[in-house]
Amino acid sequence: MQIELLDTFLDLVETRSFHRSAERLGITQSTVSARVQALEQAVGVRLFSRSRAGTDLTTEGLKFLPHARGLRHAWTEAQRAVVPSGDQAVSLRIGIQHDLAAGRIAAWVGAFRKALNDCAFYIEPDYSVQMCEDVARGALDYAIVYSPQPRPDLHFTSVGEVTYRLVAARGTKRAELSPASYIRASYSPAFDASHAAALPEMSATPFASGQDSAVAGLLQAMGGAGFVLDRTAAQMIESGKFAAVTDVEPISQPVYATMHQRHRTQRMHKRLTKTVLKSFGAR
Repeated sequence: MQIELLDTFLDLVETRSFHRSAERLGITQSTVSARVQALEQAVGVRLFSRSRAGTDLTTEGLKFLPHARGLRHAWTEAQRAVVPSGDQAVSLRIGIQHDLAAGRIAAWVGAFRKALNDCAFYIEPDYSVQMCEDVARGALDYAIVYSPQPRPDLHFTSVGEVTYRLVAARGTKRAELSPASYIRASYSPAFDASHAAALPEMSATPFASGQDSAVAGLLQAMGGAGFVLDRTAAQMIESGKFAAVTDVEPISQPVYATMHQRHRTQRMHKRLTKTVLKSFGAR
């Protein structure tokens, strides 16, 4: 079977539109139709029904969907398995949430190598949504994320949490903060919900960012106030240019290990999770 048939099928499941899938895949709408027809002929059933409301999976299409995802995942893994990895027996691709990579990547890689000394590692900082997508399709073997994306083929394990604290260039009290100079951090949906509950008056501000280093950079360049990681807050306070806002509680951000369901019982993935848990102080 041509792998592009599966790619087209899976994209059409998301878009529910032949036109939109054609745009996303960079092909013509007639090519999308031809690929769907070819796939339907190969499996011997109709996979989609079309109406004015959009394109939907048939009952047979719903049954085929998890198998299509599994086939696509296996194909990506097969492609990666034959890529040379030096003297190492296995190559693992690991995604790490941007804010975690900056302060923990060196220690984690060292611990990963110690736990799995027969593996080569490729480490890629990214955001949760993309990493979950990459794990689901086999482009990543493992990821450490802030926001688990609900998918039937992914397994998530809570491994710890990090803390963000509010610092300000001027003032140490909430009442002294101004929305005009506030940098609104948006690290995850969970963080956003906690932030909105804690500081509803800071929901509409001129500047926002989803990365600790960017928030810190904006604060250092423009002044104002914003939530940054614990370690970043300590460095900024130590510089003497910022102070902690004492009447606003820190916000905790949960962290999760992500892997494909088929890997949840594998030795390598268990060792990776054990290593990450240990780094957060868990046993």
